[in-house]
Amino acid sequence: MCHDKDDRQEAMHEVEMHLLFEHPNILPLCAHAMVERGSKHEAWLLLPFLKRGTLWQEVEILKDKGAFMPEERILAILHGICRGLQTIHNKGFAHRDLKPTNVLLDDEDQPLLMDLGSMNQARIEVQSSREAMTVQDWAAQRCTISYRAPELFTVERESVIDERTDIWSLGCVLYCMMFGEGPYDMTFQKGDSVALAVQNHLNVPQNTRYSPALEHLLSSTMVVNPQERPYIADIICQLEAIQPPPTGQDITRI
Repeated sequence: MCHDKDDRQEAMHEVEMHLLFEHPNILPLCAHAMVERGSKHEAWLLLPFLKRGTLWQEVEILKDKGAFMPEERILAILHGICRGLQTIHNKGFAHRDLKPTNVLLDDEDQPLLMDLGSMNQARIEVQSSREAMTVQDWAAQRCTISYRAPELFTVERESVIDERTDIWSLGCVLYCMMFGEGPYDMTFQKGDSVALAVQNHLNVPQNTRYSPALEHLLSSTMVVNPQERPYIADIICQLEAIQPPPTGQDITRI
């Protein structure tokens, strides 16, 4: 439901973001319409139905069984998420709200990124205190708190926000696949400060289920200083070193 012009612009922004991409790891938009309802409008977006639901639902099913996702499956799903993100980043945009509930799984266990309404340009140059507050307020509304990158909690004047906010969120998604919940989900649920928690070095729970290489990949995504955080191409290179892609598929070039 669109109550005013701003709502209609937001809806059309989501439509435009969908139409930019045609990729197996980004949910396609089948059709759309803006329908007048008296003084208001309704934005209709027709999207494919994936009966398996979201990555979060899959993690919940495993938790209920007292099971954990095997490393090989984590790597395969992560490959797909990275391919989708790389396509978004290569077009000069960032997702800004990557989380397990915004990743769908198809019948072949391939992930599709969804909910593109929070996407905006990858690089945001902040030049004043007013601009910093505008970005900070926008992030508070559009970027889920427990998956939000540290630099979006307190935006500095004369700083640059770039697509590596998605790399932090990607790390939180990876952590969720490994341990059954996001690294800051419990912090939020207990009512503690997520903004404070994300400033500290992430402690990875001790386990023998996953390889040191996967734990290193996780740690490399969740670097507090965004300028020291890797880009998506670096993450894909690390992934390929752990588990090479299928023959004939070089995912760094997709």
